[in-house]
Amino acid sequence: MKISNLRKNYEHFALNIESMEIRPGRVYGIIGQNGCGKTTAMKLLAGLTPPDSGSLDYEGLTPRDITMVFRKPYILNDTVVNNLVYPLKLRGITPHNGELDHYLELAELAGHREAYAPGLSGGQQQKLALVRALIFSPKLIFIDEAFSNMDIESVAKFENYILHRQTTHPTTWVIISHQLSNIKRLCSYIYFMYNGSVDAHGAAEKILSSPENANLRRYLQHEGM
Repeated sequence: MKISNLRKNYEHFALNIESMEIRPGRVYGIIGQNGCGKTTAMKLLAGLTPPDSGSLDYEGLTPRDITMVFRKPYILNDTVVNNLVYPLKLRGITPHNGELDHYLELAELAGHREAYAPGLSGGQQQKLALVRALIFSPKLIFIDEAFSNMDIESVAKFENYILHRQTTHPTTWVIISHQLSNIKRLCSYIYFMYNGSVDAHGAAEKILSSPENANLRRYLQHEGM
């Protein structure tokens, strides 16, 4: 996916991304302080918000190949299992019980298969949204602070799952998180946003350990890195 001269103007904020490249099969992180434009950028990249100008080249990907998980997930007024199979039904894919059981176990919801999904705790809903995003094997997954409502053990479990999945079924991920431990562990490449623009980018290990950009250094220091 290639982005160039992407612009979106609001009354009190302007997003301007001159260039960004998301290569297949890699895990990307987008970091920056609140209000810098991370979520706006992600919505544009995911096709949920139209840009005012610029180019988004999905290089053959269609909306059926892309999914996004928000900090506050969208949960259907239905059972847990019907929430889980929803993206499969949209794509005409017949769900298999073994596959459903696998993802329910991953989300620690095996005993809540027929439970009313909106009645789950915030953390349980977040885990349901994550496995629902995974079940149809998308090619591009956007994650916006989706680990923030989960307990430490669940976050570690999903991190391990993602890292293992990348070795067997490489998927392209774009992750926003203020928890830089998530970014450091999962991402191979990072974009740092500042005041609506990409201010720095590079390989995760280098950009986090030896940042040359002054705004990035201040941000990392503020976040305790």
